[in-house]
Amino acid sequence: MTTQADRPRIAGPLKTLTAALALSLVPLTPATAQSPFSAAVTVNDQIVTHYEITQRVLFLEVLNAPGDLQEEAREALINERLQREVGERFGMLASIDDIEEGMAEFAGRANMNTEAFLGALQNEGISPETFRDFVAAGITWRNIVRARFGPRAQVTEEEIDRALTLSASDGGAQINVAELVVPVTPENADQIRADIARLARELDGSIGAFSEAARAYSAAATGRQGGGLGWRPLSAIPPQLRAILLPMNVGDVTDPVPLGPAIAIFQLRGLDETGFVSPEVMAVEYAEVLIPGGHSAEALAEAQDLRDSIDTCDDLNGVRPGGFELVSLPIADVPGDISLELTRLDANEVSTGLTRANGTQLLFLMLCGRSTELPEGGRDEVRQALFQQRLESYAQGYLAELRADAIIDENP
Repeated sequence: MTTQADRPRIAGPLKTLTAALALSLVPLTPATAQSPFSAAVTVNDQIVTHYEITQRVLFLEVLNAPGDLQEEAREALINERLQREVGERFGMLASIDDIEEGMAEFAGRANMNTEAFLGALQNEGISPETFRDFVAAGITWRNIVRARFGPRAQVTEEEIDRALTLSASDGGAQINVAELVVPVTPENADQIRADIARLARELDGSIGAFSEAARAYSAAATGRQGGGLGWRPLSAIPPQLRAILLPMNVGDVTDPVPLGPAIAIFQLRGLDETGFVSPEVMAVEYAEVLIPGGHSAEALAEAQDLRDSIDTCDDLNGVRPGGFELVSLPIADVPGDISLELTRLDANEVSTGLTRANGTQLLFLMLCGRSTELPEGGRDEVRQALFQQRLESYAQGYLAELRADAIIDENP
């Protein structure tokens, strides 16, 4: 049986694809002992076989997709049957040329051509048809959504101006989020992922239960307060997390979100500017100091002494010349665990919540500042971000309608 440790040849290059999959995945149950080609689910007059579910689970495992993969696979295939039904009805199915181009583009994100990508998948027991069907379904749904909702999702210049104004203003859009963060290691990653996915489903909709679970299980400092980050500027939230949170209702809990050496779930507790997306081009500047000793009392005392001796990042030049690193990056490029840690900070505040080198070094972080200055072409990026969010909102609503009208039978 292939294990996660056996997969470095493909899991590594495909790791970056996980975020791109998030919008196209949907849920399923484990296959029974029946024939693999018997129906696991019937969707109107179409069937989803146990074999297809097993194949999709293998595909998601190779891509390091988060969540309950059996559920994700089953729901994705149910949705794809409904999407294909609409595509056939309106003549919007993916063409052969589009599918081949889509496969090549997808493989290219892993720095492979299509043939090499298919070969790597086959080494993991995944058939070429599984990959082809996955790509075809995504293209078909894109064709449907753009044709049906594209004109309604167009963004005006005034809406771009509003987004930029809100993102630059301290008094602009605010969001209230709670977190539950659990460290992972290569040895326990699969078990932790399954456990926290199950916990997310159990906590969904209950602020009290989430707070109680955060106090019991969260490794973040916020755990003591029930995981609450409090009200933060929406523009300070990492773009990837912002895209997940904005469509949610208060009380909803996210699927597990990978954060490098940890995995987390988040609960939306408040949003005062619904429908807002701040620009993805915002940059952040922060200082890093590595202190030997991890979270030992001595290292934390040294970090506190350093904090007491500086007021701003510039002060590090005098207090610790050459002993720190100043980092300036677009927020989308900041490592996930650091990006989340900076979310908790205002300018010139400090965090000592992270470690490096397997916990042997304490990472002293100081937020120097955030920037919303736009480079050339920045307005077009904002326009595209707003357009995509609006399109995705329409698509989710339409898919919900299709599911509500469908006859979906689980076959034991």
